Amino acid sequence: MTPRGRSDEPVAAADLAAVEAQLGRPPRGTHAVGHRCPCGLPDTVVTEPRLPDGTPFPTTFYLTCPRAASLIGTLEGSGLMREMEGRLASDDALATSYDAAHRAYLAARAELGDVPEIANVSAGGMPDRVKCLHALAGHALAAGPGVNPLGDEVLDLLGAWWAEGPCVSPAADATPPSVDRSRDHDG
Repeated sequence: MTPRGRSDEPVAAADLAAVEAQLGRPPRGTHAVGHRCPCGLPDTVVTEPRLPDGTPFPTTFYLTCPRAASLIGTLEGSGLMREMEGRLASDDALATSYDAAHRAYLAARAELGDVPEIANVSAGGMPDRVKCLHALAGHALAAGPGVNPLGDEVLDLLGAWWAEGPCVSPAADATPPSVDRSRDHDG
């Protein structure tokens, strides 16, 4: 598994170009690189809680890697979210850890600014639902192991998504691979 933990690196022009290639559109409100894939490209960015156009944006840790996003979409389609949510209802220790992940997410976003419209709203369904594995994985990558238990599980299920090399060319004019992002609720 890839080493994890928030880097909060300044966003260089090359990083923004790579993220644009990954997303197939310009990124919005990027504050920092939240985590780098072992290939060297960003795979998660830290997004401002208010986008440049004034829109509140609760997804602080935004997964950008199309390869990881595609694999996560397959996991979502498998019924994994329903299974995880069932475990949340019956496993008090898991529910407590997931609630702590929610609070950690809110604390990290609060470091970036206060946006009353999204107060107490984290991402991925936290603290009591599971609605977006992409958001949970992005949080787990940026926060590091042990912070988001369900995000950690998602990353463990993905395997070495980076093993084939970079998902996009780091060149500014790179074209991202064709990936169905319709299930990616990160933005």
